Amino acid sequence: MKSQDTPFEGGPMDGRVLPVLLGMTGHPPKTYRIPVPDPAGGRPTVLVYRRVPRGHSRRLGLTQGWKYEYDPTGRGSGGGRPKWPWSKPDDTDG
Repeated sequence: MKSQDTPFEGGPMDGRVLPVLLGMTGHPPKTYRIPVPDPAGGRPTVLVYRRVPRGHSRRLGLTQGWKYEYDPTGRGSGGGRPKWPWSKPDDTDG
């Protein structure tokens, strides 16, 4: 499988670059979850990072690559449910 060195911004992983496995389309996953073990032996804390474009080309506006930004809410991309136009709005948004 292919991997790509992807930078992380914000949160505890700020400034680190990790190799992330790429999917069939050649893109990293939309959300990246990192479990952090609890020192007392309890449930691990899960850090959630969202994929955002690293930059765009000047002429065509194509994505230059990807990076991950920290999501302090920990919900990721909508809780794993697709956002259909006919779905009821989620009460937890905003």
